Amino acid sequence: MPSFGVHISDHAERIVVTVVGELDFDTCPRITQVTDTVIIRDRTLCLDLTGVPFLDASGLGLLQILNEHAGGQGGLLELSGLQSQPRRVLELTGMRAQFRTTAGPGTADRSPSECHAAP
Repeated sequence: MPSFGVHISDHAERIVVTVVGELDFDTCPRITQVTDTVIIRDRTLCLDLTGVPFLDASGLGLLQILNEHAGGQGGLLELSGLQSQPRRVLELTGMRAQFRTTAGPGTADRSPSECHAAP
C-alpha cells in the first residue's frame, strides 16, 4: 500500500494542509479528521497537493466539502501544486474553475507556491 500523510501548519493568514499520497475513497476520511478541527476565520485554507498523484470522485467530493467549509467561515480554499492527473480530473469535470489554484514546488510550472508564502 502506498504511503499516505497529512500535515497541517497554521499561519497568521493561512492554514496549509499538505497531503502526500492518493486522494481517494480510503484516504479522504483521514483528511476530513484533520480539516474538521481547523478554524479558518477569514483565512485561506491551502491544500498543498504537490504529493498527490491521483484524485478520484471521493477526492472531488472532499474538495467541494472543504470549499464549503472554508467559505462558511469567511475563508477561501486554495489548491496548490496540482499534478497532471488531479488537474485533468478537475478540468474534465468542469470543477477547476471553482477553485483558486497556484503552482507548487513540484509542478512543471516551477512558480513559487503561494501556499508556502511567509506568514
